Amino acid sequence: MKSWKEKFRKSTGLSPYVWIVFYILPFYFVFHASSTPQIISGVVMIVIYFVCYVLSFVSKGWLVYFWTSIQIAISTAMNLLFGYIYFFLFLAFFIGNLRNRVAFITLYIILLITTFGTSYYGFITHPVFITQLPFVFLSIIAVILLPISTYNKNKEERLQGQLEMANKRITELVKLEERQRISRDLHDTLGQKLSLIGLKSDLAAKLVTKDPIKARAEIKDVQKTARIALKEVRELVTKMRGAKLEDEIFRVRQILNAASISFQLKGNSKLPNTSLIAENVVSMCIKEAVTNVVKHSKATECTLSIEPTREDVIVKVTDNGIGIPDGNQPVYGSGLKGMRERLEFVNGTLELLSDDGTTVIIRVPNNAKLVDEEVEV
Repeated sequence: MKSWKEKFRKSTGLSPYVWIVFYILPFYFVFHASSTPQIISGVVMIVIYFVCYVLSFVSKGWLVYFWTSIQIAISTAMNLLFGYIYFFLFLAFFIGNLRNRVAFITLYIILLITTFGTSYYGFITHPVFITQLPFVFLSIIAVILLPISTYNKNKEERLQGQLEMANKRITELVKLEERQRISRDLHDTLGQKLSLIGLKSDLAAKLVTKDPIKARAEIKDVQKTARIALKEVRELVTKMRGAKLEDEIFRVRQILNAASISFQLKGNSKLPNTSLIAENVVSMCIKEAVTNVVKHSKATECTLSIEPTREDVIVKVTDNGIGIPDGNQPVYGSGLKGMRERLEFVNGTLELLSDDGTTVIIRVPNNAKLVDEEVEV
């Protein structure tokens, strides 16, 4: 917790011990007056001034400007009657702490007008101004500069605070996005392997009495797939490596063959104009699309078509299964939703068509298009 000294210094820009000097000075000027009524009136104005000064810091709304107006009036009177200009320094610090820009500019202009006006009058009527010329000159400079410097300093501190809050918020969002990404990666990675393990396990169970040798082969494939899944999970957690399209096509062929679905590849799996992150997204989307074919389509054939163009890459996963029943709109489950979120990250799109089966159309922009746009800019 901050002490009152730290709070005072933050509000005024000076140590409270420095302000004590300014508290004493007005009494020195007042007690040098020629008559008792002037001394009494001077002391009363000093007390009222400091009361208003404190109230202006603790008040809100229109009361702030009311107490400030009284301070300006008392400062002007003290300068005219006793040649005491230093009350304007208090006002300079206080006005600099105002947050409202309009109020700051208005009161700052009034402060300058009253300071210059009363100082000019003091040079004519009060010899003390001549004897204290260096201090008066420095005070006038302080009245000009201190409000602006204090206002800018406070504004910078507020912006710095907002920036820190924004950075914390960004950090939280990045963590949230990273958790969601890891969740999607685990779903895509484990989902495919577990589906393959399930299919091969069912097949091994059916063959265990009919063809034990083939059943053992299927069990070995299950063990191999389980080891691969474990290895991929470890790599995903430790390195978060990207998936290459060529490697993914090999896995797709493997899972489709295990599900007795014929696989056909059209196009080239090498994408020289596509960024690594976009290729990773495409690979994950293909994996999810093929997993859905195995789980839901009841298809016997699946075709993967890769059509790279100058602007983008179009990937189509087509099956001859049951399609979307009764022409209903597709329901975006966790898998399709994850595909759509991934593609949005790289400005890609996802489209589903149902006509004698289902076609998943994945479209991702190429690097070449981005480069051309940068050159044109």
